[in-house]
Amino acid sequence: MPDIVKLLSMPEGKTLEFKRDLTSLQPILKTLVAFANTAGGVLIIGRDDEGNVIGIDDVFKAEEKLASAIADSIHPPLMPEIETMSVGGKSLLVVCVAHWWGPFYLKAKGPQEGVFVRLGSTSRPAGEELLDELNRYRSKVSFDQMPCPDIDISGLDNSRIQKVFSKVEKEVDENKLISLGVLVPYGKKMVCSNGGVILFGQDALREKYFSNTQVRCARFLGTEKSEFLDQYDIEGSILDAIEEIPKFIRKNTRMASKFGEIQREDIPEYSPVAVREILVNALVHADYSIRGMNPRVAIFSDRMEIESPGMLPFGYTLDDFISGVSHVRNKVIARVFRELRMMEEWGSGYKRISEDSLKGRYDIPLWEELGTALRVTLFPCSIHEIKPKLEKSLLLPRQKEILALFQKKGQLTAKEIHAELQQDISERLLRSDLLELKKRGLVKTVGKGPGTSWMIT
Repeated sequence: MPDIVKLLSMPEGKTLEFKRDLTSLQPILKTLVAFANTAGGVLIIGRDDEGNVIGIDDVFKAEEKLASAIADSIHPPLMPEIETMSVGGKSLLVVCVAHWWGPFYLKAKGPQEGVFVRLGSTSRPAGEELLDELNRYRSKVSFDQMPCPDIDISGLDNSRIQKVFSKVEKEVDENKLISLGVLVPYGKKMVCSNGGVILFGQDALREKYFSNTQVRCARFLGTEKSEFLDQYDIEGSILDAIEEIPKFIRKNTRMASKFGEIQREDIPEYSPVAVREILVNALVHADYSIRGMNPRVAIFSDRMEIESPGMLPFGYTLDDFISGVSHVRNKVIARVFRELRMMEEWGSGYKRISEDSLKGRYDIPLWEELGTALRVTLFPCSIHEIKPKLEKSLLLPRQKEILALFQKKGQLTAKEIHAELQQDISERLLRSDLLELKKRGLVKTVGKGPGTSWMIT
């Protein structure tokens, strides 16, 4: 059984939930079903929403009641471990649910509406797409292995295939495409798999069937998604995106200067090793069965976010990932990336990222599961001698006007700048622009408080 004292001090999450008592059994049963379908979990009964251990008066009667409700209400039969434990003289029920082949569902709601999964710290109805994913998981067939019946080998872009494989000096014929899973049997003929179309389909066909594979990149002003500085939707397949995204990142980030005894060493704002590893993972393991969600790269003044559609694969947690446990969602895409030497040994990505981050004075990136998306946040280099590398064309017209004012008049307060500007903007927006220019190292403040003034660096 788990360390109950440690669990009681933790917040609710994907694999942990607390309930005050057994007054309402339905939410408890939903949680147990969601744990079983998603990645397992622990439910502790006898702690309130404020974190107080209130206990259960007749814990053995409560245990019997819960066991009967589970047996009567859930299908297939669910057999969690139910233990009574005592903390500070208060009795608790601790229910440990293992992840297992399902999908499990509430009998009263049926096998469609009664299936629940764990999204963050909540239990939600699976819905059609997640239910399909659960059934694929049970059959051990990934989405990218499934046939795309309308597209045969003529729908593949042969020039793209030969180009990417020429980099690893490998010849590719129809038999090779079959062995990779790019072509799969469908009835009496061979057709493209979903993964085959995603990787090598002709542009028009890929856009028609899998428009959600297009990667969307943006550079925002400041720390919020309120105003764009640059935007780029990458055409082509995810193999093209692996090459194009780093170019966009280099264009929209800065270089730090590390001074040694003899010469200066320029250090990228974000670790190139971490960026590439995270990009590969994001594109290889994205859930392309979810329509309307695309992989995204968002650059802010204080961080970069790489987001891919899809919760973690069923039975897999962030702790597994950090520990080096490998779980491949898209078997065809992953195999092609391995053949092209674009992926290293499975399960070693987090170790490489963390080692390179620490060696290069970067913070270790933050992984977060946000409902049906996975986000990785990267933080800039900790060396502070940062010199802007951004193109001046990325400055907004009013920001260029602000810089021109400084060059003409020297030191100015925010009110003086606001009065001089030709463009009619709010003082709040002006301060946002000044802070952005300061973060880029283009302006600096002089003095403190109400009399603070600004000047060009």
